[in-house]
Amino acid sequence: MSDCVFCAILDGTAPATLVYEDETVAAFLDIRPITRGHTLVIPRDHATTLDDLDPALGGHVFAAGHRIARALRRSGLASDGANLLINDGEAAFQTVGHVHLHVIPRKHGDKLTFAKGFLLRRPHEPTSTANAIRAGLTALDAEEGAAQ
Repeated sequence: MSDCVFCAILDGTAPATLVYEDETVAAFLDIRPITRGHTLVIPRDHATTLDDLDPALGGHVFAAGHRIARALRRSGLASDGANLLINDGEAAFQTVGHVHLHVIPRKHGDKLTFAKGFLLRRPHEPTSTANAIRAGLTALDAEEGAAQ
């Protein structure tokens, strides 16, 4: 879709700080993060809303988000948990017309910081943040490899 900023990110014509990609999804830092490490996971195939999204692809989007949430716990960002959220349609505050899963790292006792971040939505050192998430993914891969 030519007017979709997320499709432009996928085809390399719009910038993004990528943290993960495979043949069906890509994950990159939100440019207006609520917390440091706030990541968006998108399907490579354009789907404006959940009505347009193939359920199997939706499952892969969630699986990638789940993996990133787990990696955040192992990263230098050391989250204690995560919110995984999809805003489906304008009524649900979807601002980009391409399905995307928000993975928002959380820490114990962060309610005030979270509320402040929700209002301010400012970038947090994107290069070091992305490197921390990638390191968390590598640590998760190593854990899973050792368990096999």
